[in-house]
Amino acid sequence: MASKVSAASPVAGYQVVSKFSDSSCYPQYTASLKCLEQHNTDKSKCQEQFDLYKECKKKEREARLERNKTRSLFS
Repeated sequence: MASKVSAASPVAGYQVVSKFSDSSCYPQYTASLKCLEQHNTDKSKCQEQFDLYKECKKKEREARLERNKTRSLFS
């Protein structure tokens, strides 16, 4: 019977984020939520925070793709 791999355990050298708060974009995420709370969910006043979060997630994704480019499950 195959054993299960928990979400927090590293698999084949891959970095695994066990919690959302471990993400490098967590500060931008919380700043976006805080802005929404301060402005009574008026999204138009928080566009700067949304853009910063979106850019961070884009960079995080690009870095992950670059790391994975040299790895293969089949080699």
